[in-house]
Amino acid sequence: MSAPENPRIIALFDVDGTLTIPRGEVTPEMMAFMKELSKKITVGIVGGSDLPKQEEQLGAGIAKVFPYNFSQNGLVAYKNGELLEIQTISKHLGEDNVKRISNWVLKYLADVDLPIKRGTFFEFRSGMFNISPIGRNCSREERNDYEKFDLANNIRKNMVEAMKKEFSDLNLTYSIGGQISFDCFPTGWDKTYCLKFLPEGDFDEIHFFGDKTFEGGNDFEIFTHERTVGHTVFSPDDTKEQCTKLFMK
Repeated sequence: MSAPENPRIIALFDVDGTLTIPRGEVTPEMMAFMKELSKKITVGIVGGSDLPKQEEQLGAGIAKVFPYNFSQNGLVAYKNGELLEIQTISKHLGEDNVKRISNWVLKYLADVDLPIKRGTFFEFRSGMFNISPIGRNCSREERNDYEKFDLANNIRKNMVEAMKKEFSDLNLTYSIGGQISFDCFPTGWDKTYCLKFLPEGDFDEIHFFGDKTFEGGNDFEIFTHERTVGHTVFSPDDTKEQCTKLFMK
C-alpha cells in the first residue's frame, strides 16, 4: 500500500449503513471512492461483524485493501494486511459464564412473542455474543418488517435491560446495532477497542464515520471518544458526500 498524501489523518468507517446498506454489499462505485480516498488520507474499517461477514459485504481480502482493518470492533486487528491480534470472549469470561449466558438467552427468547421467528437467534463470535430475537436467517423483507416492529415494541431494548440485571456481576456492555440484533461483550470491547492499535504519536486526527451514533447504538462509544472526531452518516451516499467535503480537496 502506498502512503497517502496526509498519512497522519485517519478516517475509520463503520460498515452497515455507512459503506453499505444494512447487510448489503458495497457498490463498485463506493469501493472505488474509498480507494481514491485512501490516496488522500489513511483509511481503516471498523465493524462489529466477524471478518467473513465483512468480506461478504466489502469483498474477499478486504483486510488487505486498506491500511487498517478491524473486525469484531478490533478484537481481530490487521495493519497493512498483517494480523496484529486476536482476543476471545471465551478466554475472558470462562466457559461456565458463556454457557450461563447462552442458556438464559435461549430461554428468554422462547417466551418472546413476535409476528414471525426464523433461525440463528444466538451467535457466538470470538469477541461478542450477537443476539437476534427474530433470528439472523430472516429475509431482507422480514428484516425490514422486524425493525419497525422492534422500534414500536422495544423488543431488543427490553431484553437488554433484563440482561443487565441478570448478568450485573460480569461487567458486560450491550449495544443495539443494525436492524435485527444486539451485541453483548465485556465493557471496553466496543469500537473504541481498535484505538489501542492507533498510537497517539502516529496521527494528528482520527475521524470516525458511523450511522448508529446515538446513545445505545454500537457506534456511540467511538463517536464520542476524546481521541476521535465523530461524524454521523445516514447512508453510503452521505458518507461519500461528507468525506468529499472534508478530504477530497
